[in-house]
Amino acid sequence: MESFDVTDGALPPVPAEEEPAGAGTGERARLAAVRRYQILGTPRDAALDRIAALAARIIDAPIGAVTIVDDERVWFAAAYGLPGVEQVTRGPGLCAEAVSRCGPYAVADTARDPDAREHPLVAGEPGVRFYAAAPITTPDGHRLGTVNVMGRRPREVAAEELAVLGDLAALAMEHLEMRLSALRAAALERAVHETAERERTQLAALADALQRSLLPPSLPELPHCEIAAHYQPAIEPIGGDFYDLFPLDEDGRRWGLFIGDVVGKGAQAASRTSLVRYTLRTEAITRPNPARMLTGLDAAIKLDQAVYGPGGVEMWFCTAAAAIVRPGPGGAIITVAAGGHPPLILLRAGGRLESRELRGPIIGCLDGAMFDNVHVELAAGDTLLLYTDGLIDAHRDGARFGEDGLRAFLAGCAGMAAPALMERLRGLIATFDEPADDDIAMVALSIPG
Repeated sequence: MESFDVTDGALPPVPAEEEPAGAGTGERARLAAVRRYQILGTPRDAALDRIAALAARIIDAPIGAVTIVDDERVWFAAAYGLPGVEQVTRGPGLCAEAVSRCGPYAVADTARDPDAREHPLVAGEPGVRFYAAAPITTPDGHRLGTVNVMGRRPREVAAEELAVLGDLAALAMEHLEMRLSALRAAALERAVHETAERERTQLAALADALQRSLLPPSLPELPHCEIAAHYQPAIEPIGGDFYDLFPLDEDGRRWGLFIGDVVGKGAQAASRTSLVRYTLRTEAITRPNPARMLTGLDAAIKLDQAVYGPGGVEMWFCTAAAAIVRPGPGGAIITVAAGGHPPLILLRAGGRLESRELRGPIIGCLDGAMFDNVHVELAAGDTLLLYTDGLIDAHRDGARFGEDGLRAFLAGCAGMAAPALMERLRGLIATFDEPADDDIAMVALSIPG
């Protein structure tokens, strides 16, 4: 018998023995381990190529290889001195025989070995005549393949040389373990990223749906008037700005019009915006007086602070303008009150620009808050603009846009109907610096000329 095992560095080589009980759990488990390390069919690995080259040089052999033994093939994960060979059919002898043994394995003359002489690398190119290998063994005892050397002339291999192959096989196993850990880490990172991306998409969809629920899906047609609105979110997908327009009677003689800004961002601001919006709607129906509507909203916010705030009180507030619009042929009468809100702007048909301060405290902050009604009349060609402070607090070319900047911009918009004015304002917003720090809500109402 020309083949032999070497165990524990014993000299001379001893005949192969049966695999000890408990060294493995059978071929099915071994193949499962091969699949686990995900090395079959992958591109050549530089570290394994170096191991194959070291094996050949240290043993003074023309061919070195790192192989993985599959169920029907032997795949060369790395090779030195064996160009063009990626895999061979699994058959008796050489690598297939080596993975059936516990320790290093050698064939001094393949032509005289009944298991090896029909092997394709022996019977064909490169005409292998000697072979030596050490199994690549997993920590749980499965032999994946071999680190081996081959030559075209018969020769004996010393036990010390086989021990070197064993060390190189251990290095190959350590590399495969690190590679598997990297693959698992990459898979985990990819799974985390995909989960985060999926959750981000779902959250974005929920945020969009929530934000849409805080704004009318579309503005109703206002008799004898043109109306346009725009909402521009800041960095957060959900903001506290809102606007609303709805009829207060069946014949469309009176309409409620609101615009406002609730402190905060995200879901908490959205819940507060919902409270503000529906409180104003209820107040408009039961008490269609803008000053009284804001008084009722102020009371509702303070009640919410006392009931739901940690420790009994959590300060939050909003700014808002509430209006009752009475449209008619050729004009509209608007009664409006505000708390902490920017001035309303009137673009008159003749080109004059009017800014009206709306006196009233921030809503939800002060005891005994009082709000005043202001009456505005719109004639043919006139336009009313209401907006939140995000429009004037935004930065353009590094400087705050401000009320002066807005008035200068609107000076060139005289005579524009509400839809055209809103389109022009959207273009203005596009020129603001990014990222925006605050949401912007705008409503324009005009009387056709």
